[in-house]
Amino acid sequence: MSGSGGRKPPLVAERRFTAAEPAKAKRRKPQSPKPKRRKATPKRSRASWPIRLVTGFVSLVWRIAWGFGWRLAAMGAIVLGLATFYFYAQLPPLETLIDARTKGSVTLLDRDGRVFAWRGETFGGQITADTVSPHLKNAIIATEDKRYYTHLGISPRGIASAIRINLREGRGPFEGNGGSTITQQVAKLICLGEPYDPKTWKSEADYEADCRVTSKWRKIKEVPFSFAMEAKYGKDSVLTLYLNRAYLGAGARGFEAASQRYFGKSANEVNAGEAAMLAGLLKAPTRYAPTADLERSQARASVVLSLMRDQGYLTDTQYRESLDKPAQLSPAAEAKAGGYFADWVMDSGPAFLTQDTTEDVVIHTTLDQRIQKQAEEALAYVFDTKVKADSKAQAAIVVMSADGAVRAMVGGRKTKVAGAFNRATQALRQTGSTFKPFVYAAALDMGYTMNSLVEDAPVTLYVKGSGEWSPKNYDPGYRGYIPLSDALANSVNTATVRVSQAVGLEAVRQVASDFGIQSDLAAGPAIALGASESTLLEMTGAYAGILNGGSSVRPYGLIELRIQGDDTPLIGQEGGMGERVISNDAARQLVYMMSQVVERGTGRRARLEDRPVAGKTGTTQGARDAWFIGFTGNYVTGVWMGNDDNTPLTGVTGGGLPTEIWHEVMARVERDQPVTPLPMTRPEELPAPQWEGQSYETGPLAQTENPLPQPQRTQPQGRDPAEQLLLNVLGAILGNRN
Repeated sequence: MSGSGGRKPPLVAERRFTAAEPAKAKRRKPQSPKPKRRKATPKRSRASWPIRLVTGFVSLVWRIAWGFGWRLAAMGAIVLGLATFYFYAQLPPLETLIDARTKGSVTLLDRDGRVFAWRGETFGGQITADTVSPHLKNAIIATEDKRYYTHLGISPRGIASAIRINLREGRGPFEGNGGSTITQQVAKLICLGEPYDPKTWKSEADYEADCRVTSKWRKIKEVPFSFAMEAKYGKDSVLTLYLNRAYLGAGARGFEAASQRYFGKSANEVNAGEAAMLAGLLKAPTRYAPTADLERSQARASVVLSLMRDQGYLTDTQYRESLDKPAQLSPAAEAKAGGYFADWVMDSGPAFLTQDTTEDVVIHTTLDQRIQKQAEEALAYVFDTKVKADSKAQAAIVVMSADGAVRAMVGGRKTKVAGAFNRATQALRQTGSTFKPFVYAAALDMGYTMNSLVEDAPVTLYVKGSGEWSPKNYDPGYRGYIPLSDALANSVNTATVRVSQAVGLEAVRQVASDFGIQSDLAAGPAIALGASESTLLEMTGAYAGILNGGSSVRPYGLIELRIQGDDTPLIGQEGGMGERVISNDAARQLVYMMSQVVERGTGRRARLEDRPVAGKTGTTQGARDAWFIGFTGNYVTGVWMGNDDNTPLTGVTGGGLPTEIWHEVMARVERDQPVTPLPMTRPEELPAPQWEGQSYETGPLAQTENPLPQPQRTQPQGRDPAEQLLLNVLGAILGNRN
């Protein structure tokens, strides 16, 4: 090989290429970068422009709304803050809001110092969220506002829930349930800080009614006001306001007053069942008041107990125990006795210390709750067992001591009342024969005795301006000459008229008036038979004067009146025994004569087995009124029965149903009581009736218009009885000629 020097060329490996590479690689020349081309955008469809328009519009609206929205929200927050600050600055100290009543209350105590009635809105005294019974605090929160301690004064969830309930029940969103928190309720209770102004409002009731009206504007104002209260007072203090200001029925303002009224204990001491009953009143105080319907109130309390258990305030065991032993009323609240008596006492005191008092007043009274309850039960028993179910007849009862202290009063068949028409004190009715004891009292005080004779025979009197008047007896026939005791025992009209003519009508009128009959007394001779009108209270008080030995009596129920918390009474007892009307001897004889009314006369149904009784029946013309007033050695009791429209009673006389009512009352009242004898003189202790000559001394009372009664004289010893009888007859004849 030429040119290689005979050598072979070196061996070189053959370059290998992959299948993807070309057999011969060409060296690429560097290229200058080319400008990138934009991807071509596909052409938009002409149909998409409405979407773009709507989207743009929505976006614009949203931007505008957002712009206005946050600005409005900011402005709203500023306004809310300013309103809250305004109310915060206006809120008074908490203490001034605890009790903001413009009028006070009256608490009435019985003779033993126990509460039996209230008038006005009572405030039992301040309690706080710290001192109140935990059961009561939990019951209120569970019932009214379970998120109370977590919200700031209003509860959006509560409002939303209330709106949902209202819409579901077909009401407007803000009608019905309001979703109010306890704080909002307190805002209503204090009327959003607007005090009561008597110049603006006709009455406090109108003011409070307006405060309770719910309007949209008022609901809006509640929001900042609630924030302000919570900011200024705090949760516990707002709850304290609620505890003291809420109305809970039966005139009780605040839970302390309600607890005292219904259970006779402080709200700090109530158990779970009692707490549930009190909290249940918040929904509808009048409807659920236990004094109105205890079963309904207990049913409501069971709902509250269920809420307390569900929210963890009660264990299952506590829940079952509370259901098994529901809350019961205190004895005083259960009896609800003495409503008529309480009204009478309120009327007897000065208005500025009773009906219109601005202070809380305590009145100590003469009421005996035992006797009051027994009188009410006795009346109900007689009407249930002895009177037709559809009868409209009414009755009244008064029980008093001999000094005029009223122990019980029933003013009608419905006994659990307040402010009702009181037939014992307000009904002026004819007295009938219950007036007759005053006729005989006048005669006895003039010197006649129960043994003096009077004629039971027809009698006719000329009445100026009316002509002749001839009274008749209830029973047919006449008895002739009878003792005064028999004349009263059998309620003999003709004999009583003769006695009244003998002693003079003015003397009869004076005795009745002095004994306490203040009503206008009839001017003519019919006064002797009870033509005048009087009240049951007046008549019973007059009979008390006979029992106590002949002294006048002014019935009274008020012992003392004082401002609550003060020791010095403002008013003391007004009433009781007054001046003497008839002699003690005359009174003792009259008591015996009235005892014969019960033993053998028209009042036999009033007899009690274990003690003496005296009294008098009375039936007015046409049987429009029926009476029995009587007494034992301990108490004087009057009973009246009649129709409010003055229509006649059917088959009722004083010796019938009124006497039976009296018996039922006194049998209960005197049960287990010591027997007190009646202060009376018996006939055998007096000289026998005598007649001497032709003058009026001790013999028969003649039918004359104005005889001159003389003091009693004794008969000379040794006169023959036959001679005396002849003289009696002769005296009667001569007397009739006069």
